[in-house]
Amino acid sequence: MIQPYVNLTIEDKVGVIEFFHPNRNSMPSDVLHKLEQTIIDAGNNEVIKVLILKSGGNRTFCAGASFNELIAIENAETGKQFFSGFANVINAMRNCPKLIIGRVQGKTVGGGVGLAAATDYCLATQYASVKLSELSIGIGPFVIEPAVSRKIGKTAMSQMTISAETFYSANWAKEKGLFAEVFETTEELDDAVNALAKNLSSYNPEALKEMKKVFWEGTDNWDVLLKERAAISGKLVLSEFTKKTLKRFRKD
Repeated sequence: MIQPYVNLTIEDKVGVIEFFHPNRNSMPSDVLHKLEQTIIDAGNNEVIKVLILKSGGNRTFCAGASFNELIAIENAETGKQFFSGFANVINAMRNCPKLIIGRVQGKTVGGGVGLAAATDYCLATQYASVKLSELSIGIGPFVIEPAVSRKIGKTAMSQMTISAETFYSANWAKEKGLFAEVFETTEELDDAVNALAKNLSSYNPEALKEMKKVFWEGTDNWDVLLKERAAISGKLVLSEFTKKTLKRFRKD
């Protein structure tokens, strides 16, 4: 079995950050922390002009939080620390001075939707359906909500949250603004992602940096807000309802 990893590769001024976990690219704390630090490091690397965020494998982009780790949480502080992992990654993406292109090749759930929403420009395949399942397991998409609502609006975000067992199609996500373009195949997706990254890497890096600031205007409070949201999820994950539900879906 391939071990979880987060890798950064650099080619022609483009940095590619790839994360992987054998359980459908789920996100335990160690992967979240490594992803956060890799984004920070890439943002500080003067060689890199633009970033691509992708996951390994050909199917699921990201299954969200690690259920095994959620089940093991025994107190609110530990719960807050776990969900702060997602908060820290989103804030690292928000604060990164480089534009981040999202490459979503397959289904994405929960925190994975938050990652896609926190990219500056996201491309996907027709197989990249999205779901916010948190309410169905007794918590809610509190941490990622600001990023998701910023991209698709509060109404669409509420629809996804309430219909917690529904996968919404990639074309639906495009209509709402989560994805900029949807492609039939992964090959077409990769061609488009690479072409876009190549073009952006040739632009004035100062202009890109200033434009990113404009894209994220009004989010200066997220360092505090997302930690407050992490505390809410960290408390709810201790409920008997959530513990029982997670054990039904648990995968090793």
